[in-house]
Amino acid sequence: MDVNGKRLREGLQALSKIGYNEHDHGIYRMGFSDADMQARQWLLDRAKAAGFAGYMDGAGNVFFGLGERDQPVVLMGSHLDTVPAGGMFDGALGVMAGFEVLQRLQEEQVTLTNPVWVVATAEEEGRFGGMLGSQAIAGVLNHDWLMSAHDADGVQLKQAMAAQGLDVMDALAAAWPPEQLKAFFELHIEQGPVLFQKDKQIGVVDGISGVFKWIVHLKGKADHAGTAPMDMRSDAFMGLADFAHEIERIIAENGTDKTRITVGKVELKPGSPHTVPGEAIFTIVGRDMSNQVMQELAQACHKALSAIARKHRLRFEYEQVSWLQPQDCSQKLRSLLEAKVQARELSYERMPSGAGHDTQFFAEVTDAGLIFIPSEHGVSHAPDEWSHWHDVTAGANVLLDAVLAVATDDVDENLGYKRGERPAAVIEQRKPHQVKATVTKDSGTKTVQ
Repeated sequence: MDVNGKRLREGLQALSKIGYNEHDHGIYRMGFSDADMQARQWLLDRAKAAGFAGYMDGAGNVFFGLGERDQPVVLMGSHLDTVPAGGMFDGALGVMAGFEVLQRLQEEQVTLTNPVWVVATAEEEGRFGGMLGSQAIAGVLNHDWLMSAHDADGVQLKQAMAAQGLDVMDALAAAWPPEQLKAFFELHIEQGPVLFQKDKQIGVVDGISGVFKWIVHLKGKADHAGTAPMDMRSDAFMGLADFAHEIERIIAENGTDKTRITVGKVELKPGSPHTVPGEAIFTIVGRDMSNQVMQELAQACHKALSAIARKHRLRFEYEQVSWLQPQDCSQKLRSLLEAKVQARELSYERMPSGAGHDTQFFAEVTDAGLIFIPSEHGVSHAPDEWSHWHDVTAGANVLLDAVLAVATDDVDENLGYKRGERPAAVIEQRKPHQVKATVTKDSGTKTVQ
């Protein structure tokens, strides 16, 4: 059985028109924006027109599928939201490929031992500092974070959801009992250059990097750019520039070859060409495959910023918006995916993921597998993000094969569990994630949990 590549392409192209900006050719479907919600309704309408039951939960996740959920569900999907000026494949590929798999199962009238459903998760790109949709399904949200979460512009999560007719507290009721999930699969573009450079068609992902995100404030004194002597300034931008130069040293001393540290958004105040910046507000995002390394990186960033603040007579404050721990994918599903790739005689690579994905939260409550296809020149989170249609089809066929095997109990020996039993990958009960923000000021340090 193969997917209908032409139908999958047409679906992706139709979805890409929602939030499309003709000026820069980027897609703007940021979490809980009008365009994001328009895409969710479009998907629900399309699913129902195809004959699938569907609904949106209190976290904004869209679900539709085949079969009553009286047996553990084989779930597949990804997210619909984008970064500002994003591309057409990131997230959307996994959702629309899942849709295509459902259609093929329906058309072939496959007898399933377990229901097969698709999820389009909400707010995966971290506008508010987490992966709200998959966290809600996994049951790892907590009240304090939901009430305090905000984006880099100060818009609160509860405000953004209320503007779309959603109550932020309803996200707590969106959790699935772990026993209701049999497995989760996600198809995604790599968002990096490895598969493209090695000319490989498929990536079978071993694990997903952890991510921490800070919003940093360096506060000095705004002054006249012509009259304030250089050695008497409290220039917040100079503090930011000094930190940018420290990143390479921090990685060399505390990181690994998998470490990434990025200053991604910067705002200078008051923002006048003739005024010394009195405040620099910027984000720091750190990534690594080891939680211990991430902690060491965070400590090194804190130490460097504290020293820089003293040097330039600045106040240093920061808020830790999120901390997502690294997560291994299911060994059972990795083996299954390899077998399916080999059966189709596709070239592939076993690899880690440097970017965060919904899979990392599903992996806490069920067996979860992540499939990559190449990104042209490794580009992602940009209007020129591109994956070739033959790779899209190849990845969707691997997804189809793996889902079909699990949903028909054709892989008990490989997966290590039988129909209706709890997947062995779950080691412990769900625990709420604690999101901590440490703010360092002249007066000392305080921790908000």
